[in-house]
Amino acid sequence: MKHRPRPPEQADLLRPRLVDMIDGRHELVRLAALIDWPWFEREWAGFFPAGERRPATHPRLVAGLMYLQHAHGLSDEAVLARWVENPYFQHFSGETVFQHRPPIHPSSLSRWRGRIGEEGVEWLLTKTVEAGRACGAVTPRSLSEIAVDTTVMEKAIAHPTDSKLYERARCSLVALAGKAGIRLRQNYNRKAPRLAAQAGRHAHARQFRRMRKALRTLKGYTGRVMRDIGRKLGTISEGALGMRIEQRMTLVTRLLRQTPKSAGKLYALHEPEVDCISKGKARVRYEFGCKVSVATTLTGGFVVGMRSMPGNPYDGHTLSDTLQQVKTLTGQLPSLAVVDRGYRGHGAHGTTVLVSGTRRGLTPRLRKLLRRRSAIEPEIGHMKSDGRLARCALKGTIGDALYTVLCGCGHNIRKILAYLRALLLALLGALIQEMGQPDYQPVTIQTA
Repeated sequence: MKHRPRPPEQADLLRPRLVDMIDGRHELVRLAALIDWPWFEREWAGFFPAGERRPATHPRLVAGLMYLQHAHGLSDEAVLARWVENPYFQHFSGETVFQHRPPIHPSSLSRWRGRIGEEGVEWLLTKTVEAGRACGAVTPRSLSEIAVDTTVMEKAIAHPTDSKLYERARCSLVALAGKAGIRLRQNYNRKAPRLAAQAGRHAHARQFRRMRKALRTLKGYTGRVMRDIGRKLGTISEGALGMRIEQRMTLVTRLLRQTPKSAGKLYALHEPEVDCISKGKARVRYEFGCKVSVATTLTGGFVVGMRSMPGNPYDGHTLSDTLQQVKTLTGQLPSLAVVDRGYRGHGAHGTTVLVSGTRRGLTPRLRKLLRRRSAIEPEIGHMKSDGRLARCALKGTIGDALYTVLCGCGHNIRKILAYLRALLLALLGALIQEMGQPDYQPVTIQTA
């Protein structure tokens, strides 16, 4: 791979080095020393074939930005904006002197994610596990005992209703027809939006007969526009626009033919792979996204495996793939996996699987570990509230796969940073006591 080389480190009177400006005891500084950055330069070279093109961005910069982005729950634009302001972010990503401008455009992160793929982001997760081992946050024994559970990662779509989907389908067909120069008999740009709003008002007032009548009319408008385009589509020369129109017509046909009980329903035109998943929650009956399998250590809640499961499979059928991923990322197959009752009939081999609710044949130690199964629930909650697991912003099933693993990387980075902060406070407290000073009392700041 031809990447942009970093300038040589040399003294500059007007530009002091970052190591002279920042505190070497900061957790990001110590974490940067734990990660094997040269590995990314060697292994990611295969994703960039040689050619006479612009040199690629330095791999450490991109890897560091992805870590920081998901550790702090930032978007592509926000992480670069904070990178300019924060010298610790710049040191973590490999800069030697303070920079006053963003190093790359936010769209570069999207291209890098598409280039490295799922294999590349899994290596990012592996390096966080190795960094946790190096600092002591993860022990070999903790890697042998894991908890596995599933959750739903929602997609960045609006709540699907029939009126919204019909109106969105009609608008997209009309827009594509305008680009192709197709003159429609009628586009319903005046009637359809009013009718869609009226259907929502009828539903709110629980006037379901009127609502269904409005939906039938709105569905007819969409079908008429689609059939009109189909009759005149032959006049368009073959090309990218013609393929786009045909693909959109295929989706609209699928939308118009589906019924409330149809399998594989369409919930968003721009994300046709979205699944409707019911997890038994009282406050949210249905979630629209994809199922995610999460594996964490029983001690510490360190993520050792995360994978998206498109198609809403049964939880028990995902356990074998999850255990295989844990073996790939950590280098060892866990000896014990603790799961909930949704994994009954899993069929996994090579690992002892304890299902919640088991009563017979349990030793006191196994009974204690089984009670630790619920510890994975707050870890998932932190990944959704502190990280970015609550809503996936990347497109398609490949976007779900990349986003899921990156959320696990961000969770591990937060775990390591918290461990390094606690370790520094413990060392400072021990040092103060040895010097005969009063006991260290952390200052508590109360905010309104």
